[in-house]
Amino acid sequence: MMKTPINSQIVDQKLALCEIHKMEDATIRDVVRVVNMIEEESGEKFIRMEMGVPGLKPAKVGIEAEKQALEDGVASAYPMLEGVRALKEEASKFVKNFMNVDIAPEGIVPTVGSMQGGYAAFMTIGNCDAKKDTILFIDPGFPVQKTQLEVMNQKYESFDVFNYRGDKLKAKLEEFLVKGNIAGIIYSNPNNPAWICFNEDELQIIGELANKYDTIVMEDLAYFAMDFRTDLSQPGVAPYQPSVANYTDNYVLMISSSKAFSYAGQRIGLLCISNKLFHTRFENLKPRFGADEFGYTLIYRIIYTLSSGTSHSAQYALRAMLKAANEGKFNFIEEVKEYGERAKIMKKLFLENGFELVYEGDIDLPLADGFYFTVTYPGLSGPDLNKKLLYYGISAICLNETGSLKEGLRACVSQVSRKQFKVLESRLKEFHKHHQILA
Repeated sequence: MMKTPINSQIVDQKLALCEIHKMEDATIRDVVRVVNMIEEESGEKFIRMEMGVPGLKPAKVGIEAEKQALEDGVASAYPMLEGVRALKEEASKFVKNFMNVDIAPEGIVPTVGSMQGGYAAFMTIGNCDAKKDTILFIDPGFPVQKTQLEVMNQKYESFDVFNYRGDKLKAKLEEFLVKGNIAGIIYSNPNNPAWICFNEDELQIIGELANKYDTIVMEDLAYFAMDFRTDLSQPGVAPYQPSVANYTDNYVLMISSSKAFSYAGQRIGLLCISNKLFHTRFENLKPRFGADEFGYTLIYRIIYTLSSGTSHSAQYALRAMLKAANEGKFNFIEEVKEYGERAKIMKKLFLENGFELVYEGDIDLPLADGFYFTVTYPGLSGPDLNKKLLYYGISAICLNETGSLKEGLRACVSQVSRKQFKVLESRLKEFHKHHQILA
């Protein structure tokens, strides 16, 4: 084998040690683990694109508020299960200011990141109707959400939306919904990993079908307002973050503080339940959970038993960040535009060295530059490309892990600093030189 930036024997040894025999079977955390081991053994730093970890400093307004809360002694007290009242009220204002959607404070629940919010919502939604036992994923999407359902022994189905954008989405969704077993629909917007963004027509299709088939939509807003093609940063001023909430009352929104506020380490997110759904009673919930109201069951049965609430001090941090955003004192979108700038430069480097974008357009619009992009290399499958890039000190995850039917990789820009661009360019050039025969 030709000489590569990373010793090939070290790569092969660590893959074997981690029992990664097929890259298509490697989870995000599997890749993180093996790359950590390769870096330690080789002494070479990788271009880390496998995990969506914020690469910017956390918002100072949040840090100061959390420090003050700790000084005030909140660490000694259990938080209320439904969340700190001041946070719930500020979150309600935030949803109105940046989405133009009305959700009462009682329906907004802080969770241990959107991961816990999603878990609790899956469990509630999957038990609302005995005839509806399946969650439908509009893929590609966040891989761990399927793992959550597998842990719960809950059924799911999925389809890759690549060929079903625009008007085609309705017929494809109805193929699943007409069977009568779909309890909920989930997607991310902007999308992880493709970074496509559903437009108003598509969201209307999803909302109207949710009404028609009495299905609950889970809208994952992990990358809230991060479609940088449109300025969504001004409170109370259009345009707003697009949402299915404009077209149905059957919805749960998941808003993360990890990316938009770079506050991932404190594990705080918001589960926002529509006013109607919060108070809807489902007879099928009662035998298992002892309660039949959707909101009560989710908070006082499921979140209670999962974690007894969410980090007390982190709630004050999130409240302060939302308050500053609501008052126009903190432009959180301006803070994270750096991701779009990095993506623009990194995509250019990949394209100049023989790579191609997998998801390259957004119906009739150019794809936005953001937290992720997707690449492939002619002549190589996604798993083959993923393994080969390890020898060149570049790590990513296979698209099949996200539910995509396309060959290629998901590249996350957040951990790649501008100081590493020259190294990335050099490694890509070397890879291309060694593999042009395949193109």
